[in-house]
This record gives sequence, C-alpha cells and structure tokens, in this order.
Amino acid sequence: MAGRSTKPGRTPRFMQPQEFEDEAALILAEYGRKKAPVTVPPIPIDEIVEEHFEIAVEIRDLRREYPEGDVLGAIYFNDKLIAVDQSLVPDDFPAMRSRYRFTLAHELAHWRLHRHLYLRQAGQKTIAAINSTRPDHVLRSRQYDPKEVQANRLAACLLMPREMLKRGWHEQFGGMEPLYLDDLCRNASVAIGEMDEALFEDACRPLATMFEVSPESMRYRLVEMKLLQTKREPLLF
Repeated sequence: MAGRSTKPGRTPRFMQPQEFEDEAALILAEYGRKKAPVTVPPIPIDEIVEEHFEIAVEIRDLRREYPEGDVLGAIYFNDKLIAVDQSLVPDDFPAMRSRYRFTLAHELAHWRLHRHLYLRQAGQKTIAAINSTRPDHVLRSRQYDPKEVQANRLAACLLMPREMLKRGWHEQFGGMEPLYLDDLCRNASVAIGEMDEALFEDACRPLATMFEVSPESMRYRLVEMKLLQTKREPLLF
C-alpha cells in the first residue's frame, strides 16, 4: 500500500474504524445528491474528485520532480489541486488504472480529513508559511505516518463501500461465509505460509476487477471485513 512523507507537527485525531465507513458513505451520499446515486461498482472516483469536490487533477512527472523518493501523487490544499505521476495514467498504462484510482481516493481522503490541519479555513492561506509551489503532501510507494494510514483507510472504504462489497461477495460466492486460508491452501496443495497473500488475492481477483481496485487492496479490505480469514475458530461447544 502507498505511503507518503508529511510535514511534522500536524497530528490528526484518532478515528474509530466505523468513522471511516461513515465518512465514505457520506461522500457517496453527497455525490449522489449532486450528481447521481452510486449503486454499483466501480465508484466514479474521477467524477467525485473533479466534479463534486471541484479539485483539479494534473498529470506530472513527479518522480523527476522528487528524485529523492518514489512519489506517485501530491496534494496542494491552497490550490485545490491533486497531482498524479504520469506513470499511473490509465490511458497510457492500463495496468496502472487501479493504482491511479487509489491515488485519487487517497488524496481526496487527505482533503476530507486533514486539510484543516493546513488551512485556517478553505480558501485561506496556510497556517505555516510554505513555498506554494511545494505540495502539502507527496505520496510515495512505501512510507507511513498516521495521516497516511487514515487516508489509505478512507480510500479503501470509499472505493470498496462495505454494503456494496457485501452484495458483490454474496453474488460471487452465493452467501456470506468467509473464505479460509487453510481451505485455499488445501485446494492448492501448498502449506500455510508458502503462498498466503497470493492465494487470498487470487480468490478475490474477480471482486477487485469489479471494483477496479488492485487485488492487494481488495485483500486488505476483505480481511478487515473478516470475509477472508486465516483459519476457522474452534467451536466452544
């Protein structure tokens, strides 16, 4: 999953897991009232960012601009602008479409959750004087801090809404029973620990395609929802 570097001293408040689900549902409801209800995947994240939130999206060579890190995206709160690295453009690199969508959702999550840490109020100057040509955040392929964890979590809830994903799971598997790793290993004739993540991601690949997210993102989400589990819990009675 992606992470980013951030400026120090701006700690977000702790959020309960349900708050991310609620925030994602609220964003979709707001978009639905303004544009059209979103009832089936994939979530139109491009339209939500550009048409509902009116945040501009620019494609740039961010890896050249930030050679010190593997930068995939950046957000400029004052300019209401998200920049995405050119290596993720779906028209040029179709295999990167899920990464592009997650990057947009991740940046939008920062806008939704964290911009108050940088702006006195929307449209005003930042609290700290900074170079306006520099982004407030840059998204790197591997780096973590609390804001990045929160942005990843809200992005996952937004791109894979819980109830919509549960319907998709039911349609694919004919019920709401979880898939267990020990069953997948037994069917693949491998030992637990040899191919755990690959087996999970192969199992959830159809849903990942349906929601236009990566199998890795779908695996994290389904594990969080306990629809992918490592083993059956023993019965007490």
